[in-house]
Amino acid sequence: MNYWTQSTRNIYVAAHRGWCDKYPENTMEAFIAAEKLDVDQIETDVRITKDGELVLIHDAAVDRTTNGTGLVCEKTLAELKELDAGSYKGEEFKNCRIPTFVEFMEHFKDHPTMTIDIELKEYPTEGREELAYSVCDRVLKMVDEYGYTDRVVINTFSGKLHEYIFKKYGKKYRQHVYFPHSCMGEYTLEPYSYGYCCCMFKSEEGKYMAPAEECEKAVSMGVQPWAGASVRGNEGIDECVEKGAVLITCNNPDVILQLLRERGLHK
Repeated sequence: MNYWTQSTRNIYVAAHRGWCDKYPENTMEAFIAAEKLDVDQIETDVRITKDGELVLIHDAAVDRTTNGTGLVCEKTLAELKELDAGSYKGEEFKNCRIPTFVEFMEHFKDHPTMTIDIELKEYPTEGREELAYSVCDRVLKMVDEYGYTDRVVINTFSGKLHEYIFKKYGKKYRQHVYFPHSCMGEYTLEPYSYGYCCCMFKSEEGKYMAPAEECEKAVSMGVQPWAGASVRGNEGIDECVEKGAVLITCNNPDVILQLLRERGLHK
């Protein structure tokens, strides 16, 4: 099955860290709620714990989204599982926990159509190169084991890590790059030369996406233009349609799906 072929009258919707407007981000509750909306894709973030477990959390520290403090990489999985990862969003989410990557993949392994956007948050900075590459390899191995090789995109804000993936695996995995390319820090290869899709971050010209000519350049090089999570309503959708966005990543997938469907732009 080809999970990526769609008509020009269909814009995909990705739930950014799950349905994070309404639910605690990067929790199973947020992912499952987005799944029930029938989104096309779930986006999430992978980090490593002190004892080498892969967990889903965006920030390097737990402070913003849990009742704990400190760095994820300095805590064991058991310590992280003790934290309340939901109450910051409301008392009704008090028992939410930080999920492991295994828990996430186990839940979605039998889904018939869901695609996944995995953001690798461990960067090959000085002294952490080996760790970052190891985490990357482990994630990709698990993607294969769970049968998601053909329906995953891998993204990271590290150009160096992106180039590691491309040089080691070729185009086996779809890579999600960024514009402006400076978002990815140090890089030596033209990101469009290996990227499958590009998040076209807003510019002065546009409120929600990069200039039209940049979107056209990406398309001319075989790269899909995607819109980032700043899109929240009709104004953003107008710009996405105008600039040929193939997918919209959003925090409020309920609203974006409804608006797209009203326009006949989502199945």
